[in-house]
Amino acid sequence: MRAERWWRRAVEVSEQALAAGALVPVETRLIDQPAIAPFLLRELVSRPPRHLRPEGPKPNPFLPWDQPLEVGHIGESHVLLLNKYPVQACHLLVITRGWQPQSGWLDATDWASVAAVGADTGGLWFFNSGATAGASQPHRHLQLLPRSEGAPSCPLASLLESQLQGASPPWPWAYRLSPRLDPIGGRDLEELYASHCEALGLGRRESDEAPRHPYNVLFDDRWFLTVHRWREHGAGFSVNGLGFAGYLLCTEASDRNWLERHGPWALLASVAVPA
Repeated sequence: MRAERWWRRAVEVSEQALAAGALVPVETRLIDQPAIAPFLLRELVSRPPRHLRPEGPKPNPFLPWDQPLEVGHIGESHVLLLNKYPVQACHLLVITRGWQPQSGWLDATDWASVAAVGADTGGLWFFNSGATAGASQPHRHLQLLPRSEGAPSCPLASLLESQLQGASPPWPWAYRLSPRLDPIGGRDLEELYASHCEALGLGRRESDEAPRHPYNVLFDDRWFLTVHRWREHGAGFSVNGLGFAGYLLCTEASDRNWLERHGPWALLASVAVPA
């Protein structure tokens, strides 16, 4: 069992930041749409947060980061923060203390920081490599949605696990899915990332200055997934890595009739590179 100290600390900081007005939860409502199961569709009810508005975010909200959102330091290189505009409580960000581009390679310090948090608090991790993959900020950050021990990490978790066992057909887009070999220690993360990037034609950190193409990374204790992306929007839906976990968010610009007719799998296929 994990100690979940980071999660408990995040709850405390959340309460304080909410009272101080530093935390601005995004209000949504779950839409009952059985036809898209097991995907979950939420509709944005409150005004879109700054990073979703046309005027865009300020150049770098993490230099400096909002101190009331700081959960703690992770060694010398990274900080654990609360997402300022969460849909879920205690949505956590692992950011680099100094400037590193979101579009650059994830390196050993990133993975060591993720492993340090993951050894204590588990859940669904995801990374959007740049704007085309759904990233809203240019400063490097990996994201964690904490989950209780034994709880499914996301709506598509069981499907991904069945794919690993050969019980479900592969998806029709470019991706790699591998089992986790060291879920608590996290020593497998850097190697899985490197092998997936090379297999998908994203390049190699040793020979390429930056990844050649946009992508999403998602993982929990059982699986590690990388998806090759070519665009961020489809049918008016903004799709980041969470789309490939089964979470969709709609706004006034989203074509829900299109989603009803074609389904969520077609939406994902429209934003990922074909296999």
